[in-house]
This record gives sequence, C-alpha cells and structure tokens, in this order.
Amino acid sequence: MANPIQFIQQTRAEVAKIVWPTRREVLLTTVTVFIMAALTASFFAIVDILIRSGLQGLLSFFG
Repeated sequence: MANPIQFIQQTRAEVAKIVWPTRREVLLTTVTVFIMAALTASFFAIVDILIRSGLQGLLSFFG
C-alpha cells in the first residue's frame, strides 16, 4: 500500500504532463468530424437508394 501523500504527488506530476489541445485544434477537429459524418451519411443514403431501386426493379421484373 502506497503512502496517500506520495500517491497524490505522483498523480499531480502525471496530470502536469498532459498536453491539452488548443481552442483552434478542438474547433478544427470538431468541424472535421461533422464533415466526415455528413459525408458518411450521404454515402450510405445513396447506397441505400441504389439498393432499394435495384431490388424494386428486380422484384417488379419477376413479380
């Protein structure tokens, strides 16, 4: 069992090593995530439409 005071000192030393992102980095990363999410959603929407149209055409041809 470690000494609680030593544990707190080690914890503070580790927290001091953290490099926090700047406001600009956070903003750019957030914008990038939203753009990629929109592109991914658009891609899957188009794929869904194509598959649905293909299946409807196939079913109407054989139905």
